[in-house]
Amino acid sequence: MKFNNKEKYMRLALKEADKALAIDEVPIGCIIVKDNRVIARAHNEKEHAQDPTKHAEISAIRKACKKLNNWRLEGCDIYITLEPCIMCAGAIIQARLRNVYFGAFDLKGGGFGSSIDVSQAKNINHHPSIEGGILLEECSSKITNYFKSKR
Repeated sequence: MKFNNKEKYMRLALKEADKALAIDEVPIGCIIVKDNRVIARAHNEKEHAQDPTKHAEISAIRKACKKLNNWRLEGCDIYITLEPCIMCAGAIIQARLRNVYFGAFDLKGGGFGSSIDVSQAKNINHHPSIEGGILLEECSSKITNYFKSKR
C-alpha cells in the first residue's frame, strides 16, 4: 500500500505518540519536516517531566530550531496527531512553520479552529496553512483508547 507524504509523515508522528503511550503519557506525537527530511521528532512528556510546556509540538520545535540553528522554521512543515492547543498554535506561528497538518480534532482545546482559531488573531504577521483530519481515525482512536483505559 502506497501512502501520500501527508499520511507517511503522520504515521511517523503516530510512532512518536506510541513513545508517549509507553511512558503513560497522553499519546500525542509530532514531527517536523524540511525538504522531505524529518529534522525533529517528539512526543508528549508533560506528566513525565512535570512541565506544562512539554507538549510534543513545543519539544519538536525546540529540536528543529537547534538543528537548523535558527528560530525561524521557514519552509518546514509540522505533523501532529492532535490539533495543537493555544500554546502550541502560538509557538507554531512564532516559529514561522509553513504548513500544519494534524490528525484528530480537539474540540475542547484545539487552537486552530475546533475551540479557538489562533491563526485568525488580528494583526499577526504569519499565517501557516492548516489542514486537519489526516489519518483521523487512527489518531483519534489512539487518544480515545488511552482515556478509556484510564477509566
